[in-house]
Amino acid sequence: MSDTPNNPGTATRMTDEEALEFAEQVFDRARAGDAVMLDRLLENGLTPNLRNHKGDTLLMLASYHGHQDAVSVLLKHGADPEIRNDNNQSPIAGAAFKGDLDVVKLLVEGGADVEGAGGDGRTALMMAAMFNRTAIVDYLIANGANPNAKDAKGVTPLMAAQTMGATDTAEQLTRLMV
Repeated sequence: MSDTPNNPGTATRMTDEEALEFAEQVFDRARAGDAVMLDRLLENGLTPNLRNHKGDTLLMLASYHGHQDAVSVLLKHGADPEIRNDNNQSPIAGAAFKGDLDVVKLLVEGGADVEGAGGDGRTALMMAAMFNRTAIVDYLIANGANPNAKDAKGVTPLMAAQTMGATDTAEQLTRLMV
């Protein structure tokens, strides 16, 4: 169907190519943190759990890039904080890796599992420990993250911190073990 002089007002159908281009623009809005545009699109029926060719959701992209307002909008519209991408990474692990405590908090408040691990068994706490994110380590533990959890290779958050040379989180986790 297309708008024609004989049929004004008939909706125009998107081609597959146009739909893909539109979807890529939506993912760009999530990466850029355009909360206003995302809110508008979601209010008009865009699915909050739309995924790209890598399995990244809009929430994953907004979280990873540290866009608090966009994360809040997506969660408000029902985005699932537990959807992993094709690499089995979660939004909370991405935010912990990037060191964004405020996004980690939003995700936990929005239902993210503080113990949620990827396919390799690494938790957000392990990611925070590895990259010396002391405030995130404190927050996650205060919200139930297990400092003794082990990944698929038997590595704990403390071991991960020590291996990566993350001295602050290694000391922090050592004090918890006493």
